[in-house]
Amino acid sequence: MAQVSGNIDTRRGILDTAHGIVGAKGFSGVGLNEILVAAGVPKGSFYHYFGSKEAFGEALLADYFEAYLADIDATLAEPGLSHAERLMNYWRKWQATQGSIDYQRKCLAVKLAAEVSDLSEPMRLALKRGTAGIIDRVTGAIQAGIAEGSLKVEAEPRATAETLYHLWLGASLMAKIERTDVPFEAAMTTTRRILEPRPV
Repeated sequence: MAQVSGNIDTRRGILDTAHGIVGAKGFSGVGLNEILVAAGVPKGSFYHYFGSKEAFGEALLADYFEAYLADIDATLAEPGLSHAERLMNYWRKWQATQGSIDYQRKCLAVKLAAEVSDLSEPMRLALKRGTAGIIDRVTGAIQAGIAEGSLKVEAEPRATAETLYHLWLGASLMAKIERTDVPFEAAMTTTRRILEPRPV
C-alpha cells in the first residue's frame, strides 16, 4: 500500500496508483474504493481532488498523456540519430510497451478508447487531445526527416502521421486479441514501407 501525504502528494499518489489498476482492469471495472485502498487515501480526500469518477478519469488521461508526450519528445530529440532513426525508435518503444505484461506501461489510449468514448464526453475529449498531441509530434518528425533526407513519404506528413497512428493503434488491439507480436511485426513492416527510412 502506497501511503501518500500532503495535497500534491495525495493527488499524485491517487493518480499513480490508478494508472496500474485501470491499465489492468479498465475504467468501468474498477471501483473507487479499490484505488483508494491501494493508495492509502480516505474516500473523503478523493472528492477533495476530483468531483466525480468521471472527473477523475479525465484527470487520469490528462496526466497519462502529459507523461507520454514528454517521453515522445525525449525519443524524437535523442542526440546522435537521424530523424528517421528517432521515429523508428518510437515505434519500437510502442511495441515493447504494448507487448509487455507490465500494466503500468500499457497505453491508456489503447485500453480505454473503446470503453469510455461512448460513456463520457469529457474523457473522450481528453483522449482526443492526447492522441492529437501524438499525431502532431509524429507529423513534426516526418517533416524533419523529409527535410533531412532520412525519410521519403508519398502522402502529406500529417496524413502519413494519422495513418501510422491508426495502424499502430489497430495493431495494439489485435495483439491483445491474438496474444502474439505478429500484428506489431506487420505494423513495423508497413511503417518502413510508408516512411522509407534511409541513412543520411
